[in-house]
Amino acid sequence: MKQSLRLRLVFLSAGMIILSIVICWIMNLFLLPGYYEYFKKKTMDSAYGQTAELFAANDWESLSVEQKNELYDEVDKISLNSSVTMYIMEVRVNVESGMVNSIDYLYPGMSDQMKEKNIAQFSKYVMFKRLGNVFDENYEMIQKTKSYELYKVYDERTSSSYMELVGGLNGDYWIYVRANYQSIRESASISNEFLAYAGVAVTILCVLIMIFVSNRYTKPILALAKLAQKMEQLNFDVRYEEDRKDEIGVLGHSMNSLSDKLEETISELKTANNELQLDLQRRSEQEQMRQEFLANVSHELKTPIALIQGYAEGLQENVNEDAESREFYCEVIVDEADKMNQMVKRLLSLNQLEFGNGQVHLEHFDVREVVKSVLASSDILFRQKGITVSFAETDPVFVWADEYMAEEVVMNYVSNAVNHIGGERIIEVKIQSSGEKARISVFNTGEKIPEGEIGKIWNKFYKVDKARTREYGGNGIGLSIVKAIMDAHNQQYGVKNYDNGVEFWFELDEKAEN
Repeated sequence: MKQSLRLRLVFLSAGMIILSIVICWIMNLFLLPGYYEYFKKKTMDSAYGQTAELFAANDWESLSVEQKNELYDEVDKISLNSSVTMYIMEVRVNVESGMVNSIDYLYPGMSDQMKEKNIAQFSKYVMFKRLGNVFDENYEMIQKTKSYELYKVYDERTSSSYMELVGGLNGDYWIYVRANYQSIRESASISNEFLAYAGVAVTILCVLIMIFVSNRYTKPILALAKLAQKMEQLNFDVRYEEDRKDEIGVLGHSMNSLSDKLEETISELKTANNELQLDLQRRSEQEQMRQEFLANVSHELKTPIALIQGYAEGLQENVNEDAESREFYCEVIVDEADKMNQMVKRLLSLNQLEFGNGQVHLEHFDVREVVKSVLASSDILFRQKGITVSFAETDPVFVWADEYMAEEVVMNYVSNAVNHIGGERIIEVKIQSSGEKARISVFNTGEKIPEGEIGKIWNKFYKVDKARTREYGGNGIGLSIVKAIMDAHNQQYGVKNYDNGVEFWFELDEKAEN
């Protein structure tokens, strides 16, 4: 991964560590000697001040040997604690000439040769101070006060540098303080060398730690990226499962919420889109139904209107002058007008059911009584056409439905059976109760419905046998009304062929909760 966040973190951390080490190394190289010199100056000033206080608090001439030894012990402590070497000498000066008569070595105890060497070095300062001469190039004054002078001295013999302080004490006593300046450079050099080695080790260690630490952060981020990719593919079942309390955990839970919202929104959009498609489909179907309706109505009305017009014109022109012929003409006109009236009523009823305008009023009634009423009203028709009707009496069967609509279905089934009767000319009506559903069926002997036509018979104006339908004045609306009524009740209905006839059936609820 070219733009890996983990590598960026590792390189950034390593760069910051290396930069910090380089800055420390440069500060050690250029600033440490100066700071060390400043610190050493303060140390030598403090050592001088403490020693001067000791001599100011004691009269050296009146001290016993033991008291002097105790005083030397105190000076030893100051010398050791300050990491400097201190020498104390007594300087006698000629009052008249101002010249130094003698220098006696007092502290610390050492060989005569070393005493002479220190006295010789010290005498330079005394002589230069008294004479006001300027030191040579190996001496550099770095500080001067009323009490002492501080010099940086280069020793050519040892090729080393020192810091030396020379100052007066109480009376004729002087102090000579010396510190090795060369150790400052050595300390800085050693510190820088150690810092370089330590920096390499620390950088490697920190890089390894950062690789480990960055993995703990980049792995969850990569996991979140995979979740996002799956969400991009509309897979909203994936979830962020870790229970982290940091920002990554907040991001993960936010992605879960986002996933839920997206799933909900997409579901709503799909539902809305599906409803829109269904609405468009319904509109298209309605438009097609409207066109078919107009075409079928025009076709169905054309014949009776033509008959009415023809017979009316015949009456107008006195085609037949006898009363019997005129009465026949009038009967035809009335009959055809009645057919048109019945068809219009049926169409209006069907239209109300299909478009939801016909309200279904659920009632609890005995469907057996409805069937008996329809059969009784059709008894004259049965006898005229020589039809044998079979209806087995049963116990009352109470159902929940719109009683008027249920009667309309039974009426349509019985009327359809009468119009298509054949063979033995038998109509058999049954009511079967299961405790939850009541099935009402009407069977008539005659020809079977072709299997390819069964699904179409429920359509408006559809006629299996157009010639026969025209013979009894049917218009193909009855079964469409049955379909609309049963759909309004949300109940099952259908037709079944037998060897000797056809059975139409429908079901109604016996229980209110269904």
